[in-house]
Amino acid sequence: MEGPRVSAFAVFHKESQRQEGVVKKSKHAISKPSQKHKLLKKKRKLLSSGPETNASSLPALENVNEIEEANGEVYSVNSKKEKHSNKKVKKLNTPAKNKILNTSVTTDVESSSKQHVGPPLLSVLQDLGKIQNSRDRASTLFEWLISPIKPADFFRDIWEKKPALIKRHNNSYYSGLFSTSEFDRILRDDNVQFGVNLDVTSYTDGKRETHNPPGRALPLVVWDYFRNGCSLRLLNPQAFSHTVWNFLSVLQELFGSMVGSNTYLTPAGTQGFAPHYDDIEAFVVQLEGKKHWRVYKPRQKSEHLPQLSSVNFSDEHIGDPILETILEAGDLLYFPRGFIHQGDCLPDAHSLHITVSSFQKNSWINLLEKVLPAALKVAGEEDVEFRKGLPLDYMDYMGVQNTDSEDQRRSIFISKVHTLMRKLADYAPVDAAVDQKAKEFLHDCLPPVLTPGEKSHSVYGAPVTWEDGRVQDNALQIGEDTKIRILRGGIARLCSEGDSCLLYYSTDNPRVYHQEEPKSIEIDFEHVDAVEYLLHSYPKYVAVQNLPSGTLDEKITVATILFEKGLLTTKESLTVTR
Repeated sequence: MEGPRVSAFAVFHKESQRQEGVVKKSKHAISKPSQKHKLLKKKRKLLSSGPETNASSLPALENVNEIEEANGEVYSVNSKKEKHSNKKVKKLNTPAKNKILNTSVTTDVESSSKQHVGPPLLSVLQDLGKIQNSRDRASTLFEWLISPIKPADFFRDIWEKKPALIKRHNNSYYSGLFSTSEFDRILRDDNVQFGVNLDVTSYTDGKRETHNPPGRALPLVVWDYFRNGCSLRLLNPQAFSHTVWNFLSVLQELFGSMVGSNTYLTPAGTQGFAPHYDDIEAFVVQLEGKKHWRVYKPRQKSEHLPQLSSVNFSDEHIGDPILETILEAGDLLYFPRGFIHQGDCLPDAHSLHITVSSFQKNSWINLLEKVLPAALKVAGEEDVEFRKGLPLDYMDYMGVQNTDSEDQRRSIFISKVHTLMRKLADYAPVDAAVDQKAKEFLHDCLPPVLTPGEKSHSVYGAPVTWEDGRVQDNALQIGEDTKIRILRGGIARLCSEGDSCLLYYSTDNPRVYHQEEPKSIEIDFEHVDAVEYLLHSYPKYVAVQNLPSGTLDEKITVATILFEKGLLTTKESLTVTR
């Protein structure tokens, strides 16, 4: 069997299989790596000293991060420019850095040696509450996430096209988002289940293994795996961390697609996952320690922006990386779906990163999967051409066994199919298909984390209490002059289904993905215009009396229904009647 792959960024000294002063064996350290739920703690093999691995080659790492490739394969930002002497710095021996680089497309954010400084995350999240439009909040948070790259530049030049690397030289930039200490707290305080919320993984000798025992992931067992070289992947930190939940729930409104995350805690000198590509747009946010990353372009056209994630690859099947770097705390690495990647820890530090992901199954093909069946149904009902019978003898000249036939009937048949396909577009219910996608999005969404203002001006902050043996202040009065608006811009969607009109919403969603069924309420026909008006008016407030509904009582009724469902907020605190 081929020996374990050794990082090009460190030289490991050879150790004998048996050392003096043997450490006490853990129950999670075993002699056979294939044994279920166990892991053999392996040592990296010695690399012969050479120009690719000696210490003098290490400064080239920063050189790689300061430039953008001439062929546009990688977008790289380095906030700190190193001061070099007249001596030439050796380049990394990979295709990415051996190419002649076009410095005219280099993104030079700061020419000085200052680190990139931004406001702390908790301050950013607090300030978002001052922004009235929730869509603007999402844009502001994303701008902070990828700073100093501008969002407009990102979506024009990078999104779905190529990886992007941001080196900030600021270890505290993402502080407060998540930490190993919080992970330890979650293990102790919450019901984390192996295989459901947490995966224990390893990648040694080119083999990826999962070591999940059944049951709850208790700290004693989890940390024992970690000490023995296993990586720990928390699959849904937003279910346990309030900050991660808040962070993702804001961003999802920017993408119009579910924003999820996993956290990865990796011991020093190990690797937890094999090379692979994903079916999501990935933002790797380095939180603690550092990690050596390699990114490879898709192997073939069919793997650009794939619909599904890949199997695990071996190194010999993926070619040379187009980007190789060490992420340190405060850095960010983005790569589109389809770009193969792998990361391993250096021997001197553990790594904790969170991967923020979005745009899973959110492509044109996913929309057309809804459009085409519906278009066929409509065409079949409205156009007799689609209902006419096939030729009696079409099987005699069509089909794979007849592809080489020169029968003229083949071209006539194929021409007819093309004609019907063109006509099918006229029957495509595109808006209805978009509504179906919107319903799925709202079902996928995290519920919003309310700002103090949203809570105090909505049903969630209604001053109803139990005092002195009875309910106090239980009548909230919405009047004709009350100014109202939808709670958030992306929390609700009005959809027509048969003879009914349903309002789908995300405010009551659980923090666990699809733990419950989609949430909706049926809207009476006489209230549809009022609801639609509120959706279109956001973020402006609308007086109840100005709703396009029937009588004033009907306007107050629809406003009260939506308010009690937690879908509305008022401009002023509601009058409480006693």
